[in-house]
Amino acid sequence: MEKGRVPSLLLLMAVALASCLSPAICHNITAILNNFPDYTVQNNYMSSTKIADEVNSRQTLTCLVLPNAVMSALAANHNPPSLKKALQLLVLLDYFDPQKLHDIDGGTTITTTLFQTTGEAIGEQGFVNITNLRGGRVAFGSAIPGSKLTSDYTKSVRQIPYNISILEISDPIIFPGLIDDGAASDRNLTAILETAGCKIFASLISSSGMIKIFQAAMVTGLTLFAPNDEAFKAKGVPDPNSLSSADLVTLLQYHAIASYIPKDSLKTAHHPIATMASGAAGNYEITVSVQGDDVTIHTGVDSSRIARTVLDETPVCVLTMESVLLPEELFGKAPAPAPAEANVTPIPQGATPVSAPAPTPKLAKVPTPAPAFISPPESPVTAPATESPVTAPASESPDEAADKEDDKSLALVVKVSSSFVGLAAAVAVLW
Repeated sequence: MEKGRVPSLLLLMAVALASCLSPAICHNITAILNNFPDYTVQNNYMSSTKIADEVNSRQTLTCLVLPNAVMSALAANHNPPSLKKALQLLVLLDYFDPQKLHDIDGGTTITTTLFQTTGEAIGEQGFVNITNLRGGRVAFGSAIPGSKLTSDYTKSVRQIPYNISILEISDPIIFPGLIDDGAASDRNLTAILETAGCKIFASLISSSGMIKIFQAAMVTGLTLFAPNDEAFKAKGVPDPNSLSSADLVTLLQYHAIASYIPKDSLKTAHHPIATMASGAAGNYEITVSVQGDDVTIHTGVDSSRIARTVLDETPVCVLTMESVLLPEELFGKAPAPAPAEANVTPIPQGATPVSAPAPTPKLAKVPTPAPAFISPPESPVTAPATESPVTAPASESPDEAADKEDDKSLALVVKVSSSFVGLAAAVAVLW
């Protein structure tokens, strides 16, 4: 190694070591919370909403965490946009450890949160009030005038002075209107579908009330298969307006999975996948096949190729479909191919169809052919002109009469054939 390169390498190693020791670069909120099972729900939501990335990009802050049961209740009452705001309100852009909480000057302080930096906060929505009350109690609440202190400091979880502090609180910090802003989110999903050419599907989920179900599922995970408008106009697709309300809801639920499964993940699905319609009423499952980059969904009644990915933001994925997915439980199995037509001899008019095979005709005894040296007859043998058709005696059944007539006809044919055989043999000898 060249001597001149040694100092350069040492310098690079020193820079790398300094970078790893730098709190601004190396702290990882997800890794820290992984060590505390009581906060796994919040940890997952912080990762899925990308708030964890924002926390890791800042050098000094305090992260307020909620126990799993409290966080689950918060998620159940919020749609994705409002839940993200509630989580951003729990990230204070200042360092507070237990000692600093109890030493707040004047007993009250207003601090900035991550929500304030988004530009979406109105008035004082992005600020939090921290008040040191009597008896050592420290309470948190929205800084909007008139708001109540709804949450208490519970305990310290972890500190890396003076970089990041993690404190547990009893309840989320909510400002007026935060929970009730779901209507805008509903319109967003509808707008996404309409822009993607799925106006009919968007209208159906809105009119049926399924928009609320899908919106709630978007908090924890939702994959939506949205048929485009042309799919509803295809031959054989039932008119949605002709379905009962219950069947329409089931059909719409069949187009959704209550978890996040993007297109690439669907490619590795080798087993039937349950949909939101799956339950006691039936399996309502789908299966997947892959050819190259094409992914096709099969229902047992029809199949549809995924046209494109409209939205793929964890934990929500919206895919457009070329066909409406028709569940077997509602519309039956796919029709079997028609059997090949057999060559059936038509039954003469007035005849009685015979179900059993016809009896084998009785064969007359075949006369022994004439010797080869017998001279051929002068003219072909024909049936006597005076011979009249044989009719069955009155006492005979129609079947017996028919059998006798067949015997005579066959004997005549054999007789004529024998004559020709003898003639051919004679000609062969003379030749």
